[in-house]
Amino acid sequence: MELEDLNCSNSRHHLKKESWRNVLILAYQSLGVVYGELSTSPLYVYKSTFADAIQHSETNEEIYGVLSFVFWTLTLIPLLKYVFIVLRADDNGEGGTFALYSLLCRHARVSNLPNGQLADEELYEYKRDGNRSANKGLGLSLRLTMEKHKVLQKILLILALLGTSMVIGDGVLSPAISVFSAVSGLELLVPKEDYQYMKVPVACVILVFLFSLQHFGTRRIGFLFAPIVITWLFCISSIGLYNILRWNPYVCKALSPYYMYKFLKKTRRHGWMSLGGILLCITGSEAMYADLGHFTQLSIKVAFTFFIYPSLILAYMGQAAYLSRHHYIENDYSIGFYVSVPAQLRWPVLAIAILAAVVGSQAIITGTFSIIKQCCALGCFPNVKIVHTSSKMFGQIYIPEINWTLMLLCLAVTIGFRDTKHISNAAGLAVITVMLVTTCLMSLVIILCWNRSVFLAVGFILVFGSIELLYFSSSLIRFLEGAWVPIALSFIFLSIMYIWHYGTLKKYEFDVQNKVPINWFLSLGSNLGIVRVRGIGLIHTELVSGIPAIFSHFVTHLPAFHQVLILFCIKYVPMPHVRPVERFLVGRIGPREYRVYRCIARYGYRDTLSDDIEFERDLVCSIAEFIRSEDAEERASFEDEEKMAVIGTPSANQSGMCIWDEENRDLNPSTSESWEIISPPAGPRKRVRFLMPESSNIDVQAQTELIELTKARESGLAFILGHSYVKAKLGSSFFKKFVINVGYDFLRRNSRMPSYALSFPQASTLEVGMVYHV
Repeated sequence: MELEDLNCSNSRHHLKKESWRNVLILAYQSLGVVYGELSTSPLYVYKSTFADAIQHSETNEEIYGVLSFVFWTLTLIPLLKYVFIVLRADDNGEGGTFALYSLLCRHARVSNLPNGQLADEELYEYKRDGNRSANKGLGLSLRLTMEKHKVLQKILLILALLGTSMVIGDGVLSPAISVFSAVSGLELLVPKEDYQYMKVPVACVILVFLFSLQHFGTRRIGFLFAPIVITWLFCISSIGLYNILRWNPYVCKALSPYYMYKFLKKTRRHGWMSLGGILLCITGSEAMYADLGHFTQLSIKVAFTFFIYPSLILAYMGQAAYLSRHHYIENDYSIGFYVSVPAQLRWPVLAIAILAAVVGSQAIITGTFSIIKQCCALGCFPNVKIVHTSSKMFGQIYIPEINWTLMLLCLAVTIGFRDTKHISNAAGLAVITVMLVTTCLMSLVIILCWNRSVFLAVGFILVFGSIELLYFSSSLIRFLEGAWVPIALSFIFLSIMYIWHYGTLKKYEFDVQNKVPINWFLSLGSNLGIVRVRGIGLIHTELVSGIPAIFSHFVTHLPAFHQVLILFCIKYVPMPHVRPVERFLVGRIGPREYRVYRCIARYGYRDTLSDDIEFERDLVCSIAEFIRSEDAEERASFEDEEKMAVIGTPSANQSGMCIWDEENRDLNPSTSESWEIISPPAGPRKRVRFLMPESSNIDVQAQTELIELTKARESGLAFILGHSYVKAKLGSSFFKKFVINVGYDFLRRNSRMPSYALSFPQASTLEVGMVYHV
């Protein structure tokens, strides 16, 4: 017994040691993916702040005030708000604006996803966090109010889409300002005439190189970029500490909030306008939450608290210490990062800064990929090609269309503005808008998901919301000086997302309103009034109940169908992952002799669809397992069509049935009892059999049904997909006609097919065209 206890203790110690090792490895990788943008902010914060009417006087009140603002902004927003509060609101390990929206949809029925079911709420991951929905007091009243009023649900969706569109806009602006600010160091190293001609081309070349690296994936880039960020952090913190000790050791007194008051008192309106430059010190903070799915909560906290935060504070204090003793800068160079770097180190620091700027842009690009993947899964963005770059971390993806679109827009901004002043104004507004959206959604999460006091949520939104509103007003006042860019970009992407969601919702409503009555279906008899041919027919539908209109449309024009019909639906639920043991919902449509089944495959917005062969096996096995496990009384009844069973995938359900055929020779059929159907000698045909647990006791009717399913599986599968053309019905308003006939139709024609359609073998796929008048 003592030996067993010792072994268990050693095992737990090894697991704990290995987990901390994994945390440190992930923290190391996060430096190259998450914190690159945040760590390069010292390149442009002081320069952007003093770009307008604020003057750096000999009293040092301005530079001390700016340093005080930077210190407390970094402490309150990234450290207190994100590290200690917002990161805790993960959606089963995922982060970002849509993760907050997903949490709210699960704890209050405010989702706009059309095909939701009560069975989805029984999923293990649905409320794995252990928090119950608000069920008392003001929290209950708020939840009931939001569930009752559709307008509030639409406002919540638009708020989430607004945050998402601003993240995409930030993905355009942040790489531009990071790279441009790094290249600006050439102004101190080359003649001014040469610098004016080379700054834009050099920045553009670096940006093209950055976006060309994305297809390698987060893991490879993380290991490649992390040493660069570590070198950069060591560089700016060492130079900062040197400047503090060399020029002004008493600069630490500026950390007092009193200097913020003195700054605003002296500068007044100009000081308030300059807050848009100070705001840039926290650009990239949202990436900590948006990229949470690529790493872990603890690894991101460790990296920021022990590496990023101290290095940034030293860097900003060092710049302030230098500038407090240098009020007249040589070479007419405005206040910036490179003037505080010793002259002998400027060339190597410039090289490291350019590399760090490339890394800095990686964080927001990665976050953009993640959040667009979530939008696609939840029906809020047109279908795009999603490439998974890691077989171990499912959250690490690459989207080619988005990558090259961001690159073109980023190059347009860089060439169009040609300086950091206007780009910083644009980037600041995008950053603070995303943070405001996060604050609003987070306050609802505190009430509805964490079931905490309303006063705590009000306090959260008052403390952080007031700070962010102050910065937001300062950024918005610079609308004509570049701040219009994120507004224009967000309007474009918000329009795309809302039009796609609206068209998808109307298409589903048409399916619901025009589904075939079950009485009509039953009146056809066991042959369905048509010729039943050998094989399995898979009819894809978005409906989770009822018979789709595509079925009647098909049999009207071609009165023949397969001996086994499966109406299958691939749906996404508002959670990151669905466990394989809960993958399928399987039920029966009509009496047993009809051989018509419904199968709903459920996926989270971070799950990956399996390939065509694996999906086909899982689908057929789920039907076979349903037949085996169904009670005789349930088999004889067909009145309750909505009664469905939860069936896992064969790999997850070891005690269930699995399929064996000539292409799957890894299974050993001798380990289990098996049903084997030998093909007739006429013509080659694939042999198929189902392997069942030895303890299986099934009746004769189930055996007959399994034999027919086996024969149908041998004959092959045919995939019937609907190809819909959505048009606004007669009498619709001009706005609806424009949105559906022009906007949605354009997006549909220029987007990719759904991922499940690409998983089916093209040789056995049949598309049925229908016009939807919505």
